[in-house]
Amino acid sequence: MVGHEPLPPTVGTTMFGRRVLYLPGFFSYAQHIVKVDGKRGLFRGFAPRIITSAISTIVRSNVKQQVEFRAKRDDLQTSLRKVVKETTHEMIIQCLSRIATHPFHVMSVRCMAQFVGREVKYSGMISCITNIFKEEGVAGFYVGLIPHVLGEVLFLWCCNLLSHLINTYAVDDCFSQASAVRSYTKFVMGIGVSILTYPFMLVADLMAVNNCGLAAGLPPHSPIFKSWLHCWSHLSHKGQLYRGSSFFSRWVPVSSLPSIEN
Repeated sequence: MVGHEPLPPTVGTTMFGRRVLYLPGFFSYAQHIVKVDGKRGLFRGFAPRIITSAISTIVRSNVKQQVEFRAKRDDLQTSLRKVVKETTHEMIIQCLSRIATHPFHVMSVRCMAQFVGREVKYSGMISCITNIFKEEGVAGFYVGLIPHVLGEVLFLWCCNLLSHLINTYAVDDCFSQASAVRSYTKFVMGIGVSILTYPFMLVADLMAVNNCGLAAGLPPHSPIFKSWLHCWSHLSHKGQLYRGSSFFSRWVPVSSLPSIEN
């Protein structure tokens, strides 16, 4: 996601005969990390990530008890009004959870990004907190928060509303498997909507690393962005808003890199 490509691409063709440069996938990079840092290298940023999950669970549980919508069991179970109210409450829970856990997400991303420049600046939880607070203040713990929240809110609303519309108007009650289809609608919509909202997650992670003193967030690896909108604009101009979105099938057209053909 930070744009670091330590392994060379290979020239190949797609099933339609188009020449492309195949970039290494997840397993190739995992092997490279193990070769350079050992198996321990695969767990960079693991501690703050675990804390993020723990805090998120606690916050969600406590907030949900306060704002959970207790809908009455009536004939309006699929009403749009009910979906909007429930989604609003889910959004509140999601936003509060993100605000509480984002500092640890920033730490986790920076710990992983150290692999690019071989730094040891963020070697543990204490050093992460100390360095970020000393150099950037409290604001340093919340870099990239806005695009992250926007992406999650957009995902939540799109997923819930699309699922409701499909279950209400596209799935016929006369169909024998209607209940089974409805049970999977939200899951399928989640996969599709996650593709739409991926750029927000990418921008959030890039902003978490940008200009923090690590090689991954400084030229020539990355420009210094003035804001997350500047980062979005740069990625859009370069056609890289979905950079890193695929674990396995990663490629770029050879035509966009003519020097490779020579």
